[in-house]
Amino acid sequence: MVTKKNKIKRLKKYHKWPGLIISFLLIYYAVSGILMNHRGLISGIDIDRSSLPKEYLYKNWNLAALKGNQILSEDSILAYGNIGVWLTDSSMINYSDFNFGFPKGIDNRKIFDIHLSPKNNLYAATLFGLYHYNNEMKKWQKIPLDTQIDRFVSVISKGDSIIAMNRSYIFTGLDKGYNTKFSRIELKAPKPYENKVSLFETIWQIHSGEIFGLPGKLFVDFVGLLSLLLSISGIIYFFFPKLITRRKRKNKSVVKLSSTNKFSLKWHNKIGAWFIVFLIITTLTGMFLRPPLLLTIARTEISAIKFTHLDQPNPWYDDLRDIIYNVEKDEFILAGYKGLYELKSLKGIPKLFNSQPPISVMGINVFEKFDKDSYLIGSFSGLFLWNPNHNIVTDFISGKPHENSSMGRPFGSYAISGLIKDQKNNNHIVDYSHGILSGNSSTSFPQMPENILSKSPMSLWNFCLEVHTGRIFHSLLSDFYILIVPLSGIVAIIVIISGYLIYRRRKSIKKQNQI
Repeated sequence: MVTKKNKIKRLKKYHKWPGLIISFLLIYYAVSGILMNHRGLISGIDIDRSSLPKEYLYKNWNLAALKGNQILSEDSILAYGNIGVWLTDSSMINYSDFNFGFPKGIDNRKIFDIHLSPKNNLYAATLFGLYHYNNEMKKWQKIPLDTQIDRFVSVISKGDSIIAMNRSYIFTGLDKGYNTKFSRIELKAPKPYENKVSLFETIWQIHSGEIFGLPGKLFVDFVGLLSLLLSISGIIYFFFPKLITRRKRKNKSVVKLSSTNKFSLKWHNKIGAWFIVFLIITTLTGMFLRPPLLLTIARTEISAIKFTHLDQPNPWYDDLRDIIYNVEKDEFILAGYKGLYELKSLKGIPKLFNSQPPISVMGINVFEKFDKDSYLIGSFSGLFLWNPNHNIVTDFISGKPHENSSMGRPFGSYAISGLIKDQKNNNHIVDYSHGILSGNSSTSFPQMPENILSKSPMSLWNFCLEVHTGRIFHSLLSDFYILIVPLSGIVAIIVIISGYLIYRRRKSIKKQNQI
C-alpha cells in the first residue's frame, strides 16, 4: 500500500506542474484546431492586422500579398494574391478595389490565378471556387461546377477552350465566360506511378480527422473539446483546494467551490481514462506536422490506408498544383506534388521529366513560360530557370547552375511566393518574408498603398494557423518558437500518461480498501 502511494506521489511530479503549464497551451491548440477544421464556416471572419505583432503587418508586398498579375491593356493591370484582386495602371502606383462579387472575408479573396482568355473573358482561380468577371454587372460570379473541391489553382486557354484546374481534376469547355459548360476530366495515372500518398498528408489528415471525411473531422473536434475540458478542469483542481482552505479559515461558505472541484476532478479523470488513446494520437500526429520532426517524414510515401479519405481511385487526388500550355509544342506541362510532368493532351498519360527543378514540399508558387524551351519555377526553395529538353536547371537569381536537380528542401535562400511582370517585361520577384525583390528591373517597385493595407486583414483561419503552429510567438521567442510544438507535445504526452497511471493506481487502492 505504501509503495503504491509513493508511486502516486512521484507521478504527481510529472502531472501537476507540467499539467498546469501545458493546459494553457492546450486551450490555444484546441480552440484554434476546431476552428481550422471548418475553414468555409469561418471564412467571413477577419482579424485586424494592427492588433497583431508587427511581423504580421504587410511591408513591401510581403507575406504572399502578391502572387502574380494579369495585363489587360496598355494601361490596365490586375494584381492578385492573398490581398485579393486590385486594378492598377502601368505605373503600378494607384490601385482600385476589384473584389466586388467575392463573399465577405479576406479568405474568400485568396487568389491563385487570374486569366484573360483570347475572347476577353476574365477568370479567377480562388480558394473557394472558380469565378468569372461579369463586365456588365462589374462583379465576380462563381461558376457552378460538379466538384466537392473548391480550391482552384490555375486557369489557362487552349484555342477557343478554357481549362481550369483544382487540386484533383481538370475542367474544360468552350470559352463562354459564366455560361461555359465545363466537363470534368480525371487525368490518367502518370509514368512512373506508384499508388502511394505522402506520410505527411496521411498524418495531417489523421490529425484533422479528414481521413474519415466529415465524421472524422467532427470526432477530432470532439477530442479537441475534451482537451479543452481536461485543461479547464485541471486548472480548477489545481487552484480550488487552496482557495477552499482559505475560505474555510475565514469561516466562509465553500459548498459551491467544493462541488465544482469534485465535479471537475471526477470528469477530469474519466475523460482522461476513456479517451487516452485518442488524446495521445492527436498529440503525436500534431508534433510531426511541424519542424523539426516534419523533416523526418517530409519525403516519405506510404500506401493509402484502405477505406479512408486517402484511398481514392483518382491517381491525382489532391495532387495537382498548376498547368501551362506550350503553344509552340502543342503540349502541357503539369505541376504535381511529386514533380513536373509532360502531357501531350488532357487524355494522354503524364510523363515525369528526367530533370526536376527544386520545388519546396510547401508547393509551387511561380510557374511561367520563359522562352520556347525554358520555364521559371518558383517556390520556397528558390526561383529557377528550368530547361527540360537539355536537363538544365539554373538559379535564376544568382545565375549559377544548380548542382542538384532533385526536389527541393522546404526553404531556400529565397522563399519565392510570386512573380510580377510589368509592361516592359521586367520581372519583379516576390519573396515571402522580404516582399518585392529587384529581379531584372532597374526600377524599384512602388510600396503598398494605404487603401490596400486598410482592406487586407488576416483571416481568422490564418490567425488560428499561426496560433496552432506556435508561429504567433515568434516575436517573443525568435526562431526558438519552432520548439514549442514538439516540446509541448512531449510534455502533453507525459501529463496524459502520468495522469492515467495516477487514476488507475488510486482506483486500485480504493478497491483494496473496500475488501
